[in-house]
Formats: sequence, structure tokens, C-alpha cells
Amino acid sequence: MKKNMNHIFLVEDDLSFGAVLKSYLELNDYNVTWVDDGKLAIDIFRNGNYQICILDVMLPNIDGFTIGIEIRKIDREIPMVFLTAKTLKEDILKGYNVGADDYITKPFDTEVLLCKIQAIIKRQSVKPINDEVIFTVGSYHFDSQLRFITREGMKQKLSPKESELLKLLCQNKNELLSRETALRKIWGEDGYFTARSMDVFITKLRKYLAADSNIEIKNIHGSGFLLEVKS
Repeated sequence: MKKNMNHIFLVEDDLSFGAVLKSYLELNDYNVTWVDDGKLAIDIFRNGNYQICILDVMLPNIDGFTIGIEIRKIDREIPMVFLTAKTLKEDILKGYNVGADDYITKPFDTEVLLCKIQAIIKRQSVKPINDEVIFTVGSYHFDSQLRFITREGMKQKLSPKESELLKLLCQNKNELLSRETALRKIWGEDGYFTARSMDVFITKLRKYLAADSNIEIKNIHGSGFLLEVKS
């Protein structure tokens, strides 16, 4: 389904803050569907068409992480930004494990949030030209455009970031892919939490490719990753 351009799905239970944030985003030419009760969020999302989700973590009835997990079951592509007053590393990493594109701790500058939203949407809209899309990785075939890896009748659908990361690894097969390069191309920044998020995706890719013993994604300490495919 084609995304409704500039339509934001916002889940925030603080009525004052939610109203201010909705108004601010609308002043910047976004359409905003605002939900203030987590237990209503999934049904409203399922019946809508959005380009990005902004989810508060601390909600009554159902928390933002759980909502994010359910949204991922409905739409694996839609970007998600979590908002929270929690600053514990474990909570931030949990957000990235759910599939967050970004994680912002309260209080925050609304202009910073706006810039992050614009950057995420811009990355989503960029389409490579004359770019290789089909790769052979050992006994696997990888279609980076449709985001499928196949092997002997098995088909695995990848998330957008899983596909982007595997594509970079394939483009640098048997060569070092630096962490900085991957982070800046896929996440747009080289930071601690985005690096930890990338580690989660690397672990998932290793699992997807585990059936072929000739394939290994090596962690080159302090440098990056190496997709080694033995002939």
C-alpha cells in the first residue's frame, strides 16, 4: 500500500503535550492522527494509512513498545520513533529491538523531532538509480528490492533496515564494511545507540543465513563487519 505522504500516527497520553505536539506538526504541513489511549492505537492504525509513527512509551493500558511490536506485524516498513522519559540504556535498546528508527528522551526540542522526522522520510523516499538489486550469497538468492532471501524453497521477508544492511554487506562481500559507513548510510548517524541497533540487525541476518555453513558474517573488532562467503 502506498503511504499517505506526511501523515503521522501519534500515540501520546499526555493531553497537554499531545495537543501541543499535534499542532506544531500540523503547522509544519503534516497531517496528524493523534491517539491518547494505547488500547485504541492498534485498531486505529490498522484502519489508517500513515508514513511514520511517533509512539510514547509510558502509556496506560498498553505500553508503546507493545504497540510498536503489533504495528510491526501489520506493517514491517513503516518508520517508528519512540518518545520516553526513560533514559536507561536497557529501555533504549529495547526500543531499537522492537524496530525503532529513532528514540527521543523527554524533554526534547520539538525542532529536533521535526528534523528527525524529515530525515527519516527523506531516506524512505530516496530510490537508487541503476543500482544492483539481485545478489547471490552462497546458496541464497537475495532480492534487495522486494526484500526477500530464498534458498531451496525457503523464503524470508526482510525488514527495510535488514535489507539495506544485507545489501551493503553483499556489495562488500569478502571485504570489510566499516561500522561508520553502514551507520551513516542506513541510520544517518554514527552513535552509540544506533550502533547497538545495528548489532541487533547483524544478529538477525546471521540467523537468516545460518543454513549455509559457507556463509559467515564476522565482527571485525573495532572496525566493522565482513560477509565471508567461501567458494
